Amino acid sequence: MPAEAGERRPIVFGVDAARPGPMAAVWAADEAERRGLPLRLVHAVPVMTRELRAFEEARYRKALRELGDEALDKASAVVRERHPDLDAVTSVVDGNPGQVLCRESSHAELVVLGSRRMGRLEEILSTYSVAVPVSAQAACPVVVVRDPEHVTQDPPYVVVGVDGSRSSAAAVDFAFDFASRRGAALRAVWVWQSQLIASIDEHTAVQTLRRQLSESTAGRSGAHPDVALTHEVIRGHPVEELAKAAEHALAVVVGRRGHGGFTGMRLGSVPHGLLHRAHCPVVTVPWLPS
Repeated sequence: MPAEAGERRPIVFGVDAARPGPMAAVWAADEAERRGLPLRLVHAVPVMTRELRAFEEARYRKALRELGDEALDKASAVVRERHPDLDAVTSVVDGNPGQVLCRESSHAELVVLGSRRMGRLEEILSTYSVAVPVSAQAACPVVVVRDPEHVTQDPPYVVVGVDGSRSSAAAVDFAFDFASRRGAALRAVWVWQSQLIASIDEHTAVQTLRRQLSESTAGRSGAHPDVALTHEVIRGHPVEELAKAAEHALAVVVGRRGHGGFTGMRLGSVPHGLLHRAHCPVVTVPWLPS
């Protein structure tokens, strides 16, 4: 159910029994501590995908729950060692992992996931695929953290992808807050593909996009004067260029949907591509009407 007025919305961490992801657990715990929020560790036990006799089903589900409990215990131990005083609870929930975590997102501040690095076909066929469906449908921002941890640059920086859409505007707002909490600089990057605007010359295109990029970030610096902001207009493929720009970043932040793509797609091609390509944490931010 939605959080009551004044209630602290938790950071939700999806615990995977097959790949517990200690770095993702550390990231989630650090974020909860940083924001002064509780941490909720959730493991979903999937429903049966084939018919079994009652006795076999009961034994199978018991085994799955035991694996889930073991994974939660390991994740909890990581959290307690990192932040002994953090308000953290665990929960085992029956249901498809993606659907369970999407329900959890309706009363969460963030959902944090590890990644199995599945191929695109595996994502479609696997019951355990969560990164793409949760990033596509969650009611709050979703952070997908890689294992092992990548090397970040000092001084730290965050990358936000901008394309002028409402979704990227939400990503910009999140990215400013995210960078401010970490004392990091923010690189606002607009990647353009020349064939999409072939009717005008490159110089005019770049100047136009620089103006639009500046307008897309205008007003946020006043609320976060501590964040050093830079603007970059880069020609190339958005996924490749954003992944390259964020190679040593604390995170790359993008909106759930941008301009272009196929009608009806729940997750834009750029965030989808970054979930496969980027080595740093990928934050997908939904645009939610107020």
